[in-house]
Amino acid sequence: MHGYDEDKAKVIARLRRIEGQVRAITQMVEDDKYFIDILTQISASNSALKSVALLLLDDHLNHCVRQAAAEGGEVADEKLSEVEKVISRLVRS
Repeated sequence: MHGYDEDKAKVIARLRRIEGQVRAITQMVEDDKYFIDILTQISASNSALKSVALLLLDDHLNHCVRQAAAEGGEVADEKLSEVEKVISRLVRS
């Protein structure tokens, strides 16, 4: 079971909304819309994706990492290292 199981429907709904946004951006390009409007929609899509990423990260921290921390030892070290790497990737993106 993944930490995001409780929020799975919410995550899927958000991703489908983002998918619609990206299709709309494609249509804007095909329709030769003003580039500032296209870039604005790209920015909104990026923000929406980051929001989903943060929701998944929060669920992971409160489920898997919390459980591993309670166990301690090597399991906790592995989970903390994993989370450090993913947070680093999120911050760079």
